[in-house]
Amino acid sequence: MKKLLPLLPALFLASSCTKKEEITTDGTIVTTIGMIADVTREIAGDQQEVINLIGEGVDPHTHKPLKSEMDLIQKAGLVLYNGHLLEGKMGTLLESRKANENPVFAGAEGLKDVSLIGDEHHPDPHLWMDVAIWTQVAEAISQRLGEFDPANQSDYATSFTEYRKQLGDLDTYAKTALGTIPPDHRVLVTAHDAFSYFGRAYGLEVRGIQGISTDSEAGTKDINDLIDYLVEKQIPAIFVESSVPYKSVQAVIEGAAQQGHVVKNGGELFSDAMGPTGTYEGTYIGMMDHNITTITNALGGGVSQEGFQGKLNH
Repeated sequence: MKKLLPLLPALFLASSCTKKEEITTDGTIVTTIGMIADVTREIAGDQQEVINLIGEGVDPHTHKPLKSEMDLIQKAGLVLYNGHLLEGKMGTLLESRKANENPVFAGAEGLKDVSLIGDEHHPDPHLWMDVAIWTQVAEAISQRLGEFDPANQSDYATSFTEYRKQLGDLDTYAKTALGTIPPDHRVLVTAHDAFSYFGRAYGLEVRGIQGISTDSEAGTKDINDLIDYLVEKQIPAIFVESSVPYKSVQAVIEGAAQQGHVVKNGGELFSDAMGPTGTYEGTYIGMMDHNITTITNALGGGVSQEGFQGKLNH
């Protein structure tokens, strides 16, 4: 159901500085990343049109918004984004929308009883890697949809209840599958530090070649230190990411080989973007199923390559 929200009047201060922008908004819901979009679509169903901006294979940390994307953010009835600086180059526009009191919501911010990882000024934004935390984000989105569209509030609540059951099953699968990895192989090494919540939730030590943002490249010392660690611990695999260049991972693999230790490419993981649109891996549950299954098998655990729903395409 689409709605036409009233025009926001342009209010001017005595100094003639604009306090609010006069922008015509429509009933469209705009999301910044695929994980937020998928949750929103699962809960909203056919009641709302959801347009997502940052798609498959695109790194939101460094994505430069197009004018068309900026226009969509300005004119949307509601904007849902992750927050914690994930959408770095969109941040100013999102904050401007918030300052102008246009409906906007950061799903990863303001959660209760969630211990954030990272610096207090730059928390780790990758909360979707812990399914239990992401369930709270889904609930918050459900509530925000109900506020945006009160006529369908009960439908959104019902859809969330059904979706929460699926997320609970996924969380259980993650704990069971990853629990089969041998104790001395429970180290997850990826292109950048996007899996800290994943590691904390499911009992893996996590190392990233880059930090929580991909704005800057890893230094030579960082790479050499990681190579020494992999050789010392005899870690069997390192993982690439769909939205991060492969070259730093290849440098680690080659460096370990020079020291006589074979580190294999354990497979491609979905970190800051989901899989292709229209595929199982292009959903939040599908991307997490893929990650869990791929990591488990590459590090010496044992689960079916088809994943917990039997839908993975290997």
